Formats: sequence, C-alpha cells, structure tokens
Amino acid sequence: MQPLRGVTVVALEQAIAAPYASRQLADLGARVIKVERPGTGDFARAYDSRVKGLSSHFVWANRGKESLTLDIKDPRGKELLLRLVAGADVFLQNLAPGAAARAGLGAGELRARHPGLIVCDVSGYGSPGPYAGRKAYDLLVQAESGLLSVTGTPEEAAKAGIPVSDIAAGMYAYSSVLAALLERGRTGLGTHLDVSMLEATVEWMGFPLYYAYDGAEPPPRAGAAHATIHPYGPFTAGDGKTVLMAVQNEREWRDFCTVFLGRPELADHPHYATNADRDRHREALGALVAARFAELTSAEAIALLGAVPVANARVNTLAEVWDHPQLAARGRLHEVATPAGPVAALAPPGPSTATPRMDAVPALGEHTRTILGELGLSGDAVDALVAEGVA
Repeated sequence: MQPLRGVTVVALEQAIAAPYASRQLADLGARVIKVERPGTGDFARAYDSRVKGLSSHFVWANRGKESLTLDIKDPRGKELLLRLVAGADVFLQNLAPGAAARAGLGAGELRARHPGLIVCDVSGYGSPGPYAGRKAYDLLVQAESGLLSVTGTPEEAAKAGIPVSDIAAGMYAYSSVLAALLERGRTGLGTHLDVSMLEATVEWMGFPLYYAYDGAEPPPRAGAAHATIHPYGPFTAGDGKTVLMAVQNEREWRDFCTVFLGRPELADHPHYATNADRDRHREALGALVAARFAELTSAEAIALLGAVPVANARVNTLAEVWDHPQLAARGRLHEVATPAGPVAALAPPGPSTATPRMDAVPALGEHTRTILGELGLSGDAVDALVAEGVA
C-alpha cells in the first residue's frame, strides 16, 4: 500500500517532529528529499551512537528518505532549494522560529509562486502569538502543555519516557498533509499548515483538561497507576515481578472480587461499590489487592486475571519488546538498511501488506549528486559546489 507514490516532499527538517512526519509520508510511498547542512547534517545524527554507531533517534525517524546537503545561506544553495521546491508537492520545515521566512521560504512567498504547493510549518508554539519566537524542545513543551503536572508520583513530576510532544506534532503534521493532498485533488490548490507542538500536546491532554474543567481539582499524579480508575495499575506478585491490571466497569469489578480476590462480598461493600467509591478508598483497597497478588506468582496472577476476565499486561523491558510474541506472530518486525548495515525496524502500523515500504536510512549527502543531476547540474558543477561547502 503506497498511495503517495508520485508525491514529492522536500523536507528542511531536524530533530524529531518534522522528520517523524516525513517518515510516515515516505512509508506510504512519497519521495522525501531531506535537506541537510553540509558536513554536519541534521543534528539528531549526533544525539547518540547506540545503533551500530548511528543515532537511535535518527535511525527511527529517517528511513526511506534521500539526503541532499545544501547550504541554503549561500545564494547558490538557496536557488537550488527553490528549484527543488518548484517541482515538489509538499514543503515541510521545522527550522528555528522565523528562520524559514527570513530565508525567503515562508508559506506566503512560496505559495504565491506555486499555488498548488502544500507548505507545512512545524514549530514549538505556532505563529502569531506571544510565544511565536520561542525555541521549543520536547520537555519544555511537556511542561507548558500541563503534561508534567499530571505525570509522575505524588511527590515528584516526571517527563514521559518518549518525546511525546515531538511525536504528537509529527503525527498531526502527517495527517494534515494527507488531508491537504486530498483537498488539492478536489480544488487543485495547496494550503498552509501551521502545526505546533504545544497545540498537538494540549489536544492529547483532553481528559485531564476536562477533568479539571471550570477550576475543578486536577487528576492527581499517580505513578504507573491510573489517576481516577481503581484498581488499575501495577501490582507486585509473589515472585517479585510486576503485573498491570485494569478493572474498567462494575461487571468486571464484581467478577474480579469473586474469581481473583475470592471475596465476593467486597463487590457491594459501600467503600467499593462504584469506581468513584473505589477511587476515594484506593489506599485501603490497594492494600487488599496487593496482598492477594503477593500470594501468587506473576504467571498465576496473569492466568487468574485472564479467567475473570480482567485486562492485564506484563511490564516488559525494552529487550523483551524486541522479542514480543505478538509482534513476531503478526510479522511486524522487518529490516531496514543503514550506513552501518541492516537493523530491525517495526513495519508501519495499519497497512498489513507482506512487504511494506521500508527503504534505507540515508548517509549524510548520499543522494546529493543524483538530485542535483536531476536539476541539470553537471558532475563538474556539483564537484565545485561540494568543494566550496555549498553541497
């Protein structure tokens, strides 16, 4: 399934948010030309060296792309970029606030020249507004969006273990570009998309925001437990392993009391009869549930929870995720080529084709000569640009 074959995306991108969006487009068949700085490239290339000497962030967010190095501060580099954009369907960028406009790559200027072009700007806070010029990184936006205020333990806030704000913005950029391509198919016109990390993350904060609506008390930080549903969270079995479980409704609660706890009378106890009651008395109820888990091994607890049935899960290590039996059974792990050799990669969620598009992670500037050749430059001309640090 490659519905974006024939679509060209020029991406002036760095870090995670925009690269993650363009990788989704590449997975669906788009040609993504990633424009990078000569010599250094996307700074995410140097975040770490955990994947055969390559950056884990870069390998994750950049498969299926072509790497073109250009110094767009040099007039020759900028002119080449503008020629590329003239033949593109989508221009995606997440430079520092205002940098694209200062370089003559603002949405208004580009779309005046190319009415069919879709321009997608990804930024921390969007424009206009008092925060428009602020630099933004994932953790900072997690703080601004309120995510930190509801994540962690009662004693201490904690950031999410993945770059949630980057991913949220990347996915809204991706889905917005798809929508804009559909709209252009009807009208022939492109559009300007302005995706901010703040707005994307605040959208994902919908439940806590509404829970605290009109000045109400916000949900408490509850560690790995659910903040407002109980029992829903981690418990330690007798063998020391952690099992997560979730009672979602009153029918499950009643069966959980009978089958798992062996105490059917608790189902109608006035402290536990409804979820609101259980939440108010979570400390006492949690102690009862924890005592039962301590009598069982993790395997016994999971089997008994399945007999209720109540949803449950192991707390997997990352090594266990690579070997997850469900991913293996569904054939979701494939290989992608990288400059350091093949590495495992998860197939794009959704499409179930046996051979998803999962092309290589590019080396810095790997496709520079090919792409500039397509623009009509001779080998000697490209050599000169490379020698002078323009390409």
